[in-house]
Amino acid sequence: MGEVVRHALAETLARGDVRDPDLSGVAITITEVRPSSDLKVATVFVTPLGGQGDIKVILKALKRAKGYFRSELGQAMTSKFTPDLKFVADDAFDRGARLNALLDAVANEQSDEGASDGA
Repeated sequence: MGEVVRHALAETLARGDVRDPDLSGVAITITEVRPSSDLKVATVFVTPLGGQGDIKVILKALKRAKGYFRSELGQAMTSKFTPDLKFVADDAFDRGARLNALLDAVANEQSDEGASDGA
């Protein structure tokens, strides 16, 4: 069900149907949707594409448009319930970049030590 919700939301955002000035001109990626065990709540992880835009402003705008998104979901889904949507920032890309930077630093440190040991 998470993928169905993700695709429906992404399609709605891509069409540009949401009439919120904080969302106009901002490309948003829906990275993941996690439905609750009873399927009544879906946690939607979002990030601005390319890091453009303030995530706090985007989250507030998405929350304001939640009713519209739910109505669009209701039309796109065949399930008994249309889940309530909870929008949260996805920081997985930031965490991955920090981890890569740490790994690069360790690799550089080890190669510097190897170069000085060989001299």
